[in-house]
Amino acid sequence: MSDRSSTLSVRGIERNYQTGDQVLHVLKGANIDIAAGEIVGLVGPSGCGKSSLLHAIGLLERPNAGSVWIKGEDALALSDRQRTRLRRDSVGFVYQFHHLLPEFSALDNVAIPQMITGKGRRAAREEAEALLVELGLGERLTHQPAQLSGGERQRVAIARALVNDPDILLADEPTGNLDPETSDGVFTALTRLARERNLAALIATHNHDLAAATDRVLTLEHGLIEPSR
Repeated sequence: MSDRSSTLSVRGIERNYQTGDQVLHVLKGANIDIAAGEIVGLVGPSGCGKSSLLHAIGLLERPNAGSVWIKGEDALALSDRQRTRLRRDSVGFVYQFHHLLPEFSALDNVAIPQMITGKGRRAAREEAEALLVELGLGERLTHQPAQLSGGERQRVAIARALVNDPDILLADEPTGNLDPETSDGVFTALTRLARERNLAALIATHNHDLAAATDRVLTLEHGLIEPSR
C-alpha cells in the first residue's frame, strides 16, 4: 500500500534481467517514499541497479513486480496512454548524458517538450528562455549542444526536465561526466530549483559529497534500499 502523504511512493519493486541461462535479480523489493519538497540522494556501487530503479519509477521500464504511486495514483495499473500522460505531466528526468537534440538550439530543446503538450511556439519559447536565463544561460540561448560546455548542456537538460512543471524530479548521475567544480555548480542549480518548485526529487549519484547535501541519503545494495543516515 502506498503512503498517501507522499508525492512518490514505491513498493516492492523487483527487476530481473535474463543473461543467457541465468536470471540476474537486480532489484529485490525496493521501497521508497518521497514527499513534496524533499530531495533524496541515492547511492550504491556501480551496477547495483540505480538506473533500473529510476527507469521503473519514471515509467520508462515496467518492473517485474511492485507498484509506483504518483500523487496517490497507481501508475503501473494505468494503460500505456495514461502512463505516457502521467510521465509527461508529472515526471522530469535528467540523465547522465544530456540527450539534447543536436540540430536544435538550447532554447528550442527546452521549448519543444511544451509544444508537444499543446502550448504555442511563442509561449513555449518565452517560458524556455526564462528558465534558461535563471540557470545562467541567457547568453547561450541560440547555441546548439555542440557549441556548449558539458556543464551548460546539463543545465539545458535540467531546464528541459523542469519546463512542464513536474511533481517529481528524477536524476540519474546528472554530474557523472563533469569535473568537480562544474559538478558542484550543476548539482547546486538542480537542487535549488527542485526546492523552489517544491518537487519530490530522487538523485542517483556516485558522489557521496554531493549526496550529503540532500535531505537524506538512501543506499541501494544487493537489490534493497537502506537509509544511509
